[in-house]
Amino acid sequence: MIAKIALGRALAVVAALAVSAGMLKAEEFRIEEVPSVTAIPPVRLKPRTIVLSDHQDDKLSDPGSGLIRFEDWARERPLHKQLLSPFPGYAEPTIRVSVHGIPKSYTEKLHVYVVEARFLIGKAPASVDLTRFARLETLERIDPSIKHRRITADQAVPQVDPQSAHNRHPSRRWCEVPGSLCIESRYPLEGRLPVGIRLANKLEEGGKKISEFMEFQTEIRVLPPEEIDRIGLSKLTGSEAPIAGVLEQTIFSVNQVMQFGKLLAVLQQHPADQGKTVATVFMALAVETDVLERKKEFENVPVLRNLIPAQVLMGKSSFNSGNSISAGLPGYVRNRIRGIAELLEQ
Repeated sequence: MIAKIALGRALAVVAALAVSAGMLKAEEFRIEEVPSVTAIPPVRLKPRTIVLSDHQDDKLSDPGSGLIRFEDWARERPLHKQLLSPFPGYAEPTIRVSVHGIPKSYTEKLHVYVVEARFLIGKAPASVDLTRFARLETLERIDPSIKHRRITADQAVPQVDPQSAHNRHPSRRWCEVPGSLCIESRYPLEGRLPVGIRLANKLEEGGKKISEFMEFQTEIRVLPPEEIDRIGLSKLTGSEAPIAGVLEQTIFSVNQVMQFGKLLAVLQQHPADQGKTVATVFMALAVETDVLERKKEFENVPVLRNLIPAQVLMGKSSFNSGNSISAGLPGYVRNRIRGIAELLEQ
């Protein structure tokens, strides 16, 4: 009899844990794809739901990759280009190379992957702490597979490498703003990608080899009130509600594939509920166009046909895996925004 009671209690505990786990899973932020995030008014937002658009089907987007040419982006969406570039006035970089010993210059053409997301935070703006995103432990919680270390302004690549001078901030040095966190991040590509890269490097005759690691440098900071472009950001979010805070993350150096990345998280007062906050997150990643155009050398090798860079970047290859960068840009960005939303809600 005692054994039966003990067994019954144990089963009840297991059942309770299963129910709790199910509830936690059900409460995770879900993503709802929409044509335009800024067209969704705050009153229509659902709890724990992220509305998201990555513009892959926009008329500006390239039908093959889903990315937008930088020059088209700058012309058609100048506010996006101004606020989502590393700094206002950013232009496609001029790269100097040596061809048979003769120095030549060319413009590095770029394509951008632009994502907009919006969600509710169930607390008042004054209760939301953006400063924790400028801490290493917070970043590692969002994506444990990427390892970070602090760096100083003197270690920022654009400051020390003439080949990266185009990414220098024109009015200040990276990493010198008070309260900012500057980091160097390293991510070992996962799954089958390293094997595919090794094979591709063996087949490549000369030229720069593909690395099995993504390495990038980033400045993260919460904008002080005097630096917030309230008019521009209100136009960007499509909402005139008071801006309570802005988190800015700028990737100013990447070892391959990309030239820059920019994330802006804009917090605004919910217009109908002072106990809630509306978060709108923008992310732009600038991919080097010549990476997207590398196709023929992969198509001609059977085992590499699914390693075509544009397909891998957009998560449409059998080489994609995991939840981080190896998943492709759409998967990586969605998981990152979901992680930010979960931390803001806590």
